[in-house]
Amino acid sequence: MNFFELINKCLLELNYKEVASMAELVKNDHKRIKNILNIINKEICNSDEWDFLLKYKNISIPANSSEIITPVDGRILYFIIDGKNYEYCKDKKIFVSKENIPQGYYFSIDNKIFLPKFSQAKNAEIFYYTSKSAQNSDGDLVDDMTNAQDKSLIPMPFAEQILVYGACLRLKANPSYVRFNYWMSMYKEALRNLKSKCSIYAKEASKIRLYRE
Repeated sequence: MNFFELINKCLLELNYKEVASMAELVKNDHKRIKNILNIINKEICNSDEWDFLLKYKNISIPANSSEIITPVDGRILYFIIDGKNYEYCKDKKIFVSKENIPQGYYFSIDNKIFLPKFSQAKNAEIFYYTSKSAQNSDGDLVDDMTNAQDKSLIPMPFAEQILVYGACLRLKANPSYVRFNYWMSMYKEALRNLKSKCSIYAKEASKIRLYRE
């Protein structure tokens, strides 16, 4: 479901008049719906390590270089060189001298990644969670849905329920509103389903824990 369809779905849920094009979205509530849809989309995408955000990139590290520009836009999961996963080190004191970075480690500062220096050029495999939350009609990843054909990275059918019901909740923000509880229940159910069903690994599912006081 694209951005335009999501907006019209929200209008339908709110008992507002649907529109025929993006050019008709000129009212304050129209603008609020567009903004809220993007806010919720980002919040959900940033809330967990979702499989649908996992990306892969292969890069080249020049010989005799211990410093490269961060090659991905997101959070690195695995940084593999010569079949070995390099661990991220939070203790920057270890890297006081960039000439003596321990083997098997890397760290990042100011959009740069620092690594041990290799005498030969290396290929690195990077698995990472993208910081983007949408894609345009060309398939390029983008920060926000702005054009009619843009889509959330959240897979369907979860995206429709989470974004539409979530946007309606935010727009009304009044528990006494007649449809508020319905929207809340549908939003929570869609989020639970996303957590339990979005992975391709059969045994990975959400868990329910019961605590006794």
